[in-house]
Amino acid sequence: MLYLWTKALHIVFIASWFAGLFYLPRIFVNLAQETNPEATARLLGMARRLYRFSMIISVPAVLLGLYLWMGFGIKGGWLHAKLALVIVTIGYHHMCGGILKKFERGVNTRSHTWYRWFNEVPVVLLLAIVVLVVVKPF
Repeated sequence: MLYLWTKALHIVFIASWFAGLFYLPRIFVNLAQETNPEATARLLGMARRLYRFSMIISVPAVLLGLYLWMGFGIKGGWLHAKLALVIVTIGYHHMCGGILKKFERGVNTRSHTWYRWFNEVPVVLLLAIVVLVVVKPF
């Protein structure tokens, strides 16, 4: 029973974390296009709060995942691939933080098109992670 509750909470925290990772780069798209200083300030505030929320929510997501892995002896080649993708996801999240700092300093050099493509990365990561967990191909 503890396993199922832990897994359910892990899924909820992962969904919340990825919701932030889906929306934060979308704010970057808008920031890259915005010329109005008031609108830019509002978008920066939104991005800061979302980044902070996503960072906070990622901690229990990762900790519950580690508990599932180590506490219940989950193993397999698929798990190694999933863990590698989780590390990439954490790196992506930190990259978002670096991008946010650049926007705050007013030194963004990338176009809104670049951010539109950047926005697709968490979709691919989540798709790959879910397939690995559900299908367990190896």
